[in-house]
Amino acid sequence: MTDLTIQQLVLKIHSRCDLACDHCYVYEHADQSWQGRPALISEETLVRVSQRLTEYVAARKLDSVAVILHGGEPLLAAPERIRLICTELSQALAPITALDLRIHTNGVRLNREYLDIFKEFDVKVGVSIDGDRVANDRHRLDRQGRSSYDRVLRGLELLRLPEYRHLYGGLLCTVDVANDPIVVHDALTALGPPRIDYLLPHSTWDTPPPGHTQASTPYAAWLLKVFDRWEEQGRPMPVRTFESVLSTLRGGPSLTEAMGLAPSDLAVVETDGTFEQADSLKTAYDGAAATGYDVFRHSFEEFAGHPGLRARGLGLAGLSETCRQCPVVESCGGGLYAHRYSSLRGFDNPSVFCADLRAFVEGVAERITERSLAPAVTGVDELGLAQLELDRTLLARVNAHLAGHADWDASWRLFLRLDSDETTAPHLDAILSHPYLRPSLHRSWNGPVDLPRFMATAAAAAVSAHVTVDLAWNQPDAVVHLPTLGTIRLRPGRIGFTMTPDGFQVRNLDSPDDERAAEWRPLKALDFENGPPLLVDDADPYRDCYSVPVTPPLSPGASRAFHKRLRTAFELLAARRPGWREDSDARVITTITPLTAGSGLRLGGHGIGALGVAVDFEPEEFARELPRLARRSRLSALREVADLNVPGNRAGQLLDEASEQLGEAAPRSPKTTEALERAGRALGELAALPERELTESGAYLAEELRTEWRRLRD
Repeated sequence: MTDLTIQQLVLKIHSRCDLACDHCYVYEHADQSWQGRPALISEETLVRVSQRLTEYVAARKLDSVAVILHGGEPLLAAPERIRLICTELSQALAPITALDLRIHTNGVRLNREYLDIFKEFDVKVGVSIDGDRVANDRHRLDRQGRSSYDRVLRGLELLRLPEYRHLYGGLLCTVDVANDPIVVHDALTALGPPRIDYLLPHSTWDTPPPGHTQASTPYAAWLLKVFDRWEEQGRPMPVRTFESVLSTLRGGPSLTEAMGLAPSDLAVVETDGTFEQADSLKTAYDGAAATGYDVFRHSFEEFAGHPGLRARGLGLAGLSETCRQCPVVESCGGGLYAHRYSSLRGFDNPSVFCADLRAFVEGVAERITERSLAPAVTGVDELGLAQLELDRTLLARVNAHLAGHADWDASWRLFLRLDSDETTAPHLDAILSHPYLRPSLHRSWNGPVDLPRFMATAAAAAVSAHVTVDLAWNQPDAVVHLPTLGTIRLRPGRIGFTMTPDGFQVRNLDSPDDERAAEWRPLKALDFENGPPLLVDDADPYRDCYSVPVTPPLSPGASRAFHKRLRTAFELLAARRPGWREDSDARVITTITPLTAGSGLRLGGHGIGALGVAVDFEPEEFARELPRLARRSRLSALREVADLNVPGNRAGQLLDEASEQLGEAAPRSPKTTEALERAGRALGELAALPERELTESGAYLAEELRTEWRRLRD
């Protein structure tokens, strides 16, 4: 069972609304508890919520927490009350964590007075709107039956002004299949949102959505038309449902509570201080969202342990049998929890949108699959080139972030210079192919860019290519790691790096008279008579991409012992599998990093080439496990650069199974016969699948596996 951590709080600050949307889960569905709650959150309740959340964040040591001001309609609270709420939350939470304040509104009352407050406290504003005027007014009328459309547009016009634009959080649209999907999407994109979220209308098996039948999938058809339009536009902004499916189909995380297997990290606190589960549960039955907890008697830690939240955190085990057998379950996740409800079976059902969700996920998977043969699948050299091209693409993205920075621009010119010369380009490629460059590229793409890391990468390329260059940058710590080469230790500060054909020099420019030399610690490699050398990297700052801790840099004695143990293990492997070092799978592994004792052998988190090995590993274990892990590394790397199958289907699982079992079928191993039988079954099932489930690349790999299976069997 998952240890749930609350990362988001939906704080109801006003429980009434100035619109009468007929699809609203608060006022128009089974749960009518809003009627017994105060319209406005009191100062006493606000302070108690703030205290409780601060205690939880401090105890959990959370790096960030999001608080979403919600309703009803939160802007029914007067500006002075909104300011009080923002002040209380900011003063309590900002000193101990990164506070992400947001508000979700229907936009009708959005004006400069509110926006100035949001600007003061950096409150991101999300707005509900269902498309063009016709689509929006189908459901979103005010209590006098009048259109809300023009008033929402006026609010959005203000929000899009340069002084407030940074507060624009995005748009939320509830799908109605009676509306034209292209007209709706174009109307929303015309409003320039940084994000769009399409939500299915809240429904259950007892109260099915409009247009619901067992034989049709109108919601999938609607969403796929929008997806196609979004693709045609060049994906101008994230669409959360689409981004989530694209992520999960490629093995990434779910990005929305409505799909995927990730547990909910959400708490809701009502205007009277009661804790509730997600608002969508109000769709199911009266009291479905209730917990019996409140902020006056209970903590967030106690709320996180509520049985209702625990049930929703079971992942695959918490889904119905139908869902567990479904090939798209990793992407769909059974749909939104509330949408699974029926009075006969509770929540032990697939989503009432089950057929639509499957059709939508499979439709996206089919659209994003490249079916032609990728060169990377035909050989390890081609795979290396494809991986290198991916690293180059990521580095170009880093350059887009750093362009204009004088230090970086000098490095980028060096990269271009090395790349343009056929004698130096291979040296640059060797540096860019280092497996621990990929984690730093990923982290810099998704967060702050590690400029010193990439300056050191340029310096490493210059050293490797023996070119003359001068670089300088601000080094925040005393260790500079040149990827694939080694580590320089010197006084932190502004450093200068000079490379000439005779060698390189690094000095602290802030202390030019400091006579202490920089300390150089080179990395070492294992050399083999047959096959390329293996780098042993115990120092790269981005080598911590394993599921267990890495060791600190090894002492000279420990390093010699580790190298000796590795050589013994490779000699044992060579005796058992003659010629294995020349195989494609073996050549995938380029770098070994020592892990803490007892960790065994592990593959790294990104890219190709990295293998973590415990300092106390047994050569017998190494010889047994390395061929299997090398196969797994190659298959994982292939999937990063080629489509082997339509994402989410059974074919991908069977390719994994066949490859894994062939890796177990070592020559003269007692497990060989059993492993070959399992591999044969997987390959047989694969051959029986519809032809379209494999791409040309996948079919090529499947035939390669069959050939290997026949050879081992015979």
